[in-house]
Amino acid sequence: MSDAPPQPEDGRSAAPPVAPRPDDGVAARVLDWFGVDSDWERLPAGRDAYRRDLLLGAGFAVLAAVSVELGRSMGLFEEVREPLWLIFLLGVVSMVPLAWRRRYPLVSLVVVYALWLGIGLTIPQITVLMPMQIMYFVALFTALAWARDRRAMLVVVSACVLAMFTWLIWMFAVQQGVETIVQDYPTRADWPGAIEPYLANAVYQIVVNIAFFGGAVVAGQMQWNAARRREQLADQAVTIEKQADALTDQAVVAERVRIARELHDVVAHHVSVIGIQAAAARRVLGRDPELAAEALVTIERESREGVAQMRTLVGTLRAVPDGDAHGASRAPEPGLADLPALTAADHDGLDTTFRQVEEPPGVAAAVPDPMGLSLYRTAQEAMANVRKHSTARSATVTLRVVRDGADASDQRFAHGFAEVEVLDDGRPRRGTSGSGLGLLGIRERAATHQGMVEIGPRATGGFRVRMRLPLPAPDTAGVTGEAGAADQEGAVGGPGLAGTRSEVAR
Repeated sequence: MSDAPPQPEDGRSAAPPVAPRPDDGVAARVLDWFGVDSDWERLPAGRDAYRRDLLLGAGFAVLAAVSVELGRSMGLFEEVREPLWLIFLLGVVSMVPLAWRRRYPLVSLVVVYALWLGIGLTIPQITVLMPMQIMYFVALFTALAWARDRRAMLVVVSACVLAMFTWLIWMFAVQQGVETIVQDYPTRADWPGAIEPYLANAVYQIVVNIAFFGGAVVAGQMQWNAARRREQLADQAVTIEKQADALTDQAVVAERVRIARELHDVVAHHVSVIGIQAAAARRVLGRDPELAAEALVTIERESREGVAQMRTLVGTLRAVPDGDAHGASRAPEPGLADLPALTAADHDGLDTTFRQVEEPPGVAAAVPDPMGLSLYRTAQEAMANVRKHSTARSATVTLRVVRDGADASDQRFAHGFAEVEVLDDGRPRRGTSGSGLGLLGIRERAATHQGMVEIGPRATGGFRVRMRLPLPAPDTAGVTGEAGAADQEGAVGGPGLAGTRSEVAR
């Protein structure tokens, strides 16, 4: 019989079954298969299924009445002394429990098998009718498939099956008559086959009933296990969907933080240069037009670069999977190759020097692009701070890339490091304290790559900004993408701040 699937409303969450250990034994495995210790309970079938069960019970009652009449017409009840109306009544009433088979599966099973025993002891001819045989199977199947209390189910089913087999043995031994078989086949020469007729009949009855009851038990339990697996898969699908939504939200937040940091770096650098050059042009406009023109050229260049970089960042918000329909793109983004140009740019009279140290030579090309972008932005922010907040006359930008064994005291740098350091010889300028967002962005970049950052005044004078990031293993160098780094984008604190020293807002 097909059962309606359980309705998901007002149900408990499915707890995954605990698989038995190999040393738990056969009994533990059987109990686990029957779901005895499972925390999951199958939901009631629902009103629609209950209405179908009522129709099923009514249909079987009609079928039972028709079967009784067919059996009477075949002479099945010729030796029965009970009145015909009682035979019809017992046949129809025995089908009634099927009407609530899924509402009260264990009660239905007990009633069905109790009626079977009672009818079998009084009018056994009724029990051999086909509707009766189907009813016994359906009742046992339903008890296994829909019982919510699995321990009670196991006890009730075991008791009913044991009672049925006891009754069958008694019926075979008494009513079918051992004496009749012995009288018909008294000697071996009278046997119709190679096996003793009584033994052959007994084995046949046992095999048929084991297949009958065993099939109902196995089919019902497999249907219960399938329902449990379906609900567990549904819960897992909901969990996966929630986790996917959470990861999507996290990625959106990380991208927003990245864009905010990039915009701050771009605006802070280019606007500060524009302001300084505009002030210089204003001061020399009357007495040195050529020098003012050079300042205006610098302003024009910096404004164009700033707009282009901001357009690139804003383009990420409009990007589609196959590229931006309006031509916006995140590439190219600045990296280590752009540090010399950043250092050599006009910094309003600031004497700048760029140094690059590579061990072995050429290893800087193996630095991943996201790491190079973070180092570039750090140097850019540090140089902007020198111009805006320092009295420095000179500044040095140093790029160091060292592979393998660079810092044995810190396992993060076991495969080497990439480092950018900005030194100046000035002191903080009064009245120019910044918002601190630039230093926050530097710390976040270091935390993203599990690196370290050092920001603060030097004992010998001047100010230092240094970021050191660990290089990946040689076999993964250059493979790490921005998507991998974005998993921790926006993190504040963590292992990347282990090397942070005292900081001064600039």
